[in-house]
Amino acid sequence: MFKAETVTSKGRFSAETGRRLGKSLIESLGEEPDAAWLFSSVGKGLPQLVAGITDTISTNVLVGCTTYGEISSEGFSSGSAVLGGIVTDRIDFHIASVKDLGRDSEAAGKKLAEKLPSSVQYVHIFSDGLTGNGCAILRGMMSVLGPEIPICGGAAADADSFQRTLQFCGSELLSDAVVAIGFCGDFKVGIGVKSGWSPIGITRRVTRSSGRVLYELDGQPALEVYKRFFGKHAENLPLVGIEYPLGLVDRCLDDPSYNLILRASVSVDQSEGSISYAGEIPEGAVVRLTCGDAKCTIDAAEKAARMALADLGNCDPAMVFFFSCMARRIVLGRRIGEESQRVRQEACAGLPLLGFYTYGEFCPLKRGGPSLLHNETATVSIIGFQ
Repeated sequence: MFKAETVTSKGRFSAETGRRLGKSLIESLGEEPDAAWLFSSVGKGLPQLVAGITDTISTNVLVGCTTYGEISSEGFSSGSAVLGGIVTDRIDFHIASVKDLGRDSEAAGKKLAEKLPSSVQYVHIFSDGLTGNGCAILRGMMSVLGPEIPICGGAAADADSFQRTLQFCGSELLSDAVVAIGFCGDFKVGIGVKSGWSPIGITRRVTRSSGRVLYELDGQPALEVYKRFFGKHAENLPLVGIEYPLGLVDRCLDDPSYNLILRASVSVDQSEGSISYAGEIPEGAVVRLTCGDAKCTIDAAEKAARMALADLGNCDPAMVFFFSCMARRIVLGRRIGEESQRVRQEACAGLPLLGFYTYGEFCPLKRGGPSLLHNETATVSIIGFQ
């Protein structure tokens, strides 16, 4: 047995709003959920909203975070709270959280994985998108779980404020933390990931970098390379780095144009000539600038859903999780609603859909492969059963 539903509230956040949201989910499911996900905008009354939800649904197995836009079966929404829930006798759920993420993200990831059962088969994580290093979180988790356990989810956002994000675990509201929900049981998961951005210009090698900071390309200051390529448009860095993210060519599968690992720029240091990104830039990596547009972005989301269905094989799909980058929302503008519509249409219309717009996406590129941090990418995972 498996039932899943999503409900949405666009009203003022309060304990009463939370109770109504929880009651609506229970009514839609026909009973209290075994596990729940909450994705919400940042707003006054959020602690009261969470308290109202957890008091009503009577389960402490709740995870989620703040976002740059929410996704539900109703489609895209902003300034809202989306609550999703599952009732099933085929999956056991286990939640965990670790605080002080910014102190040592790799150690936090390891500790988080150690809190999950060894029988875990699939994991969602939602991390602080401002203080945490997503690549390091995954390294820590995979050192415990192994690289074959798929880890999906997203980095929490606070719209486009970049000030403070929140993570939810049970009735707790956390910051500078990472939360997880592990899936164990009789189910399958299909995964698809696609950005829609294509490489442009020549390949270059990262000759000096440290973590998320790029200092040199081919022995030249990174900022100078960008200025020669973009001309006067380089004045718009780091924003221009959202439209033209850096692609890690040698970190992708087979054909470099198939699935680039993208990195969006977040800041520049004029004195050092360096550029900082939303994910790590490994020293020695081969990179190319990339570009995309609204059509390519929407088409890529559809392809990701198609890939996830194919990966699910002959299992019947039951629920879709969709985590997409905030940069895609910026590129899509008024067409933002089309992305989630395409995903739902491709992944079988009528299935529950749940997700949000992130500061970074977690997902493996292929079954059995390591989980990776992505930027500017659409990631789709589908729960299914034989």
